[in-house]
Amino acid sequence: MGGSVKDVRSKGEVDRVVQSGAAVILHFWASWCEASKHMDQVFSHLSTDFPNSHFLRVEAEEQPEISEEYSVSAVPYFVFFKDGKVVDKLEGADPSSLANKVAKVAGSINPGEAAAPASLGMAAGPTILETVQDLAKENGSSQMGNQVQPGLNETLKKRLQQLIDSHPVMLFMKGSPEEPKCGFSRKVVDILKDEGVQFGTFDILSDNEIREGLKKFSNWPTFPQLYCKGELLGGCDIAIAMHESGELKEVFRDHGVDIIGTEQGVGGISEPTGLSKNLASRLQSLINLSPVMLFMKGKPDEPKCGFSHKVVEILKQEKVDFQSFDILSDDEVRQGLKVFSNWSSYPQLYIKGELIGGSDIVLEMQKSGELQRVLAEKGIVKKESVEDRLRSLVSSSPVMLFMKGTPDAPRCGFSSKVVNALREEGVSFGSFDILTDDEVRQGLKVFSNWPTYPQLYYKGELIGGCDIVLELRNNCELKATLSE
Repeated sequence: MGGSVKDVRSKGEVDRVVQSGAAVILHFWASWCEASKHMDQVFSHLSTDFPNSHFLRVEAEEQPEISEEYSVSAVPYFVFFKDGKVVDKLEGADPSSLANKVAKVAGSINPGEAAAPASLGMAAGPTILETVQDLAKENGSSQMGNQVQPGLNETLKKRLQQLIDSHPVMLFMKGSPEEPKCGFSRKVVDILKDEGVQFGTFDILSDNEIREGLKKFSNWPTFPQLYCKGELLGGCDIAIAMHESGELKEVFRDHGVDIIGTEQGVGGISEPTGLSKNLASRLQSLINLSPVMLFMKGKPDEPKCGFSHKVVEILKQEKVDFQSFDILSDDEVRQGLKVFSNWSSYPQLYIKGELIGGSDIVLEMQKSGELQRVLAEKGIVKKESVEDRLRSLVSSSPVMLFMKGTPDAPRCGFSSKVVNALREEGVSFGSFDILTDDEVRQGLKVFSNWPTYPQLYYKGELIGGCDIVLELRNNCELKATLSE
């Protein structure tokens, strides 16, 4: 094996190596992800330390079949194999955990023994340690940084307060003003530029201790968070409302925040550069094609990458109607939207014309409940499933008849007979003409497990069809059955 990393381009390649029974470490990465690049250095060095193990690398977006096989929805992502089976997984940029897990699956250290990567091999040890230390600084990925404390210690409180007070206007955001990592952070950056104020920022993705601690410190569960002279103003929605009403400008003036000369555009998607007016107009039209719009690789029924597939599944789970655009079908849109949105990868999800982000952000928002809140605030109503609709229909009246035609104009003899039977018994009833809605017509057959019409329901429960209704009437049981 010789301690090298092999790029794999098919599921068959992975299967063959895994079936050998040797220790295998599979790294899913993406060229646009900086964390992936950092972790790839560690991965490469570890392959030298453990020359008897297989180190395989997969470009996650380019190999959707492999990514979907292992449910990859974010990068970097690692899967560990031993004796032909998956024994462990790791998501995220955590070099220390990666080194420990590699050592465990390769069998070189005792389980539970803390593995300082520099101690795992002579050849690459110092380089790995340096990379670990750099990543710990950049990503807050040290063991201490990854632990969310149940309370806030005094040291952390002091650090948070110092950060908040470090600038008169301070924004805690995802990413940086030049490269925001979520649409909400980007929106607030645009608002502050439009207000003409100088502001400081802190990338909460770079330090998990700050990210989790600030939620408790401010009693505000989401990001971005905007502060003025040490006071929390709020998140994206509040900043937008204050900006549009003029209140934000008043707050800055009242707190003595200097306004600088600026020619920034208004809030929203920044005016794109390097794009023709026709292309910019086309992109804007596509973004606004649907209240929920997904630019993806492939189609919802046939995604061409695991990340697109994941976002499609999330939207389906949220039961929202959405439209999509296959960026693989139009390279002008594919390249142009990266510039237009200042977002370098796909998929890209937009809600009411506003960029939400990619797979990682959408997944995180779903897990935290933030996605559901945003959809509700934007007036995106959950799509009613066929089953929900049928359940609502059968319960819409105490006695409900699904028939062909209407009570006054039945379109089949069986429906006519049931209508007459109900009227003879003096029973009030609601009705639905199944000839007007094929979704209901076909769906109700499955829902009720009854293949024909008419169908009579009482308090949401199926009574039966024409024969059963007539039999109940002939036995003088129909009225009693429908009034229990």
